[in-house]
Amino acid sequence: MKNQFARMTEVVTTDEKTAVRELYEGIYQEEMGGVIFFCSADYDLDRLAYEMKGTFSCPVIGCTTAGEIGTRYMNGGMVAVSLSSKVFRLHPYMITQLKRFDVISAKEIADDLSSKLTLSAELDPEKMFSILLIDGLSVLEELITAALHSVLRGVPLIGASAGDSMDFKETKVYFNGEFTSDAAIFSLIETSLDFETFKIQHFVPSEKDLIITEADPSKRIVYEIDGGPAAEEYAGIIGLNVEELTSQTFAMYPVMLQIGDDWYVRSIQKMNDDGSLTFFCAIDEGLPLIVAKGVGIVDTLNEKIRELETDFSEIELTIGFDCILRRLEIMEKKLSKDVENELRKIKFIGFSTFGEQFNSLHINQTLTGVTIGYHSSKV
Repeated sequence: MKNQFARMTEVVTTDEKTAVRELYEGIYQEEMGGVIFFCSADYDLDRLAYEMKGTFSCPVIGCTTAGEIGTRYMNGGMVAVSLSSKVFRLHPYMITQLKRFDVISAKEIADDLSSKLTLSAELDPEKMFSILLIDGLSVLEELITAALHSVLRGVPLIGASAGDSMDFKETKVYFNGEFTSDAAIFSLIETSLDFETFKIQHFVPSEKDLIITEADPSKRIVYEIDGGPAAEEYAGIIGLNVEELTSQTFAMYPVMLQIGDDWYVRSIQKMNDDGSLTFFCAIDEGLPLIVAKGVGIVDTLNEKIRELETDFSEIELTIGFDCILRRLEIMEKKLSKDVENELRKIKFIGFSTFGEQFNSLHINQTLTGVTIGYHSSKV
């Protein structure tokens, strides 16, 4: 029962026409119900879109990345999977003008998609999941994710913010022959196979706490921590000088926010010239935060994969969204081979992101995903 209904491939060719041809040859199957791909922002995206539209007749969704993940970590290429219409239905919906999106807009999408279901009579969390791909520089992931999940009647939602390597200039999503910014692609995916969505993070709270005392949540900028300049205070808390703060530092020492009984990571994107800090998630004034402490990125991944291997007798596919800061840490610690070996066990395809979505939340420094296959209990 291995890979009956999902065909995956990875492409390193930089010429757009050749890349799409190789991609098509790698994932072609009869009765393709849909294609999901993730590509480097270094491609000529207009040309790539033209080639994609002329090659596939089934629904196709995708986005630009901060690095692709197939059987290995990649940069400058594409990864893709085709889904068989024998067991999948892909219902994509493009959302534009993100600032105008609200719960009413989300309800209209849910109602429209409900009328198009073919494997189920209604929205059913046992028979479908959803994927949200969104402009990673929109700063609107919290709004869109929460609104959509509120109308899904429990249908799980996973997703990611598109990337552009580490340029932070322009990120795009793809649907219907076009790459677009200030947009999101929401896809409801019906399947007759078993599936599980998941979230992994490798941080726990430390003893070091702080308070956000001045911030602009709309821009995700923190100006003051504990009443002092944000970067200076943060550096002091983790035992460094401001001059030592780098992307790798932020990856190693994110902060955490408690919501209910769970802790969620809030990652720092960069230090600004005025000493403020830009985050990957919205951060509001008055929030009490805890500096996070890493507990082993490979160990936590291995633990989750062992759980999935126990739950599933056969895994057909795993689609996953992994934070760019996790990638930076993995590369810094030279752990890429160990992680790649683990991900192959669950037939993983995905990309490094500017943020992840899990149900109603936009989060950071996590790996969110869905594993699809055959539950052990049903064999």
